[in-house]
Amino acid sequence: MTDTITSHDPAAAEPAPVAKPQGYWQGVGARLVRDPLTMICFGVLMLLILSAVFAPWLGLADPYKGSMIARLKAPGTEGYPLGTDEQGRDMLARLIYGGRLTLFIGLMPVVFAFFIGSALGIVAGYVGGMTNTIIMRTVDVFFAFPSVLLAIAISGALGAGIFNSLVSLTIVFIPPITRVAEAVTSGVRALDYIDAARATGANAWTVIRVHVIGNVLSPIFVYATSLTSVCMILAAGLSFLGIGVRPPEPEWGLMLNTLRSAIYVNPWLSALPGVMIFVTSLCLNLLSDGLRSAMNVRD
Repeated sequence: MTDTITSHDPAAAEPAPVAKPQGYWQGVGARLVRDPLTMICFGVLMLLILSAVFAPWLGLADPYKGSMIARLKAPGTEGYPLGTDEQGRDMLARLIYGGRLTLFIGLMPVVFAFFIGSALGIVAGYVGGMTNTIIMRTVDVFFAFPSVLLAIAISGALGAGIFNSLVSLTIVFIPPITRVAEAVTSGVRALDYIDAARATGANAWTVIRVHVIGNVLSPIFVYATSLTSVCMILAAGLSFLGIGVRPPEPEWGLMLNTLRSAIYVNPWLSALPGVMIFVTSLCLNLLSDGLRSAMNVRD
């Protein structure tokens, strides 16, 4: 009998590499990248944000300097790609600089309301009892008024100005975020791992910080992103009514107001700030929908 010597390849004997499991946020990012509509909206918003941030270095005209000789020039006029407004100020410069104020006033109230409303809602949902009653009944008072009328009333009482607009819009968006945070936290509070954490002797703050916040922030964040477009439209509406940003600041809602008198002379100029508001709010809505779909792991 002849002994057969079998040669073994050391590389073949090694086990196949195990694929590293994908994390939650990595999966969200991968799903967002595969959504072309969401990525287009993200690109448009990033272009608007970057142009607003780096506006002083783009070589634009002075957005505050006007000329009565050059007033209401049509788009395409030499030296004025998008024409001039009712005071002869360059529309391209005012639209880009106006994006600074419009995006700032449209986004920051939602950020402030997200932190304040989340804190109130999580405390109300986890503690329950009288604490829940006091917080949620106070929130219900604000729900009795439509958001538009509430923003107008608060801004009218505080007066026009950027800071007052931020305060009024933040107050408007705290109640809905608090309501969502309370509902999500109430559902999480009844789960088994929360009872297990309590059984180990962990206090309420530890349970909220370690076990509750990480499981409720995602749905609250997704809901808050859906409010950004509403906030931007409300901010532009306050400026349009004269109780938001004061002239001569370049802000899209205020520009719509000042260009109303030119709608029959040069309607394209009057439409430009409205187009910017429409495109930005549409991209924010579509980006919010894409983010909601990407973070919904159940689907």
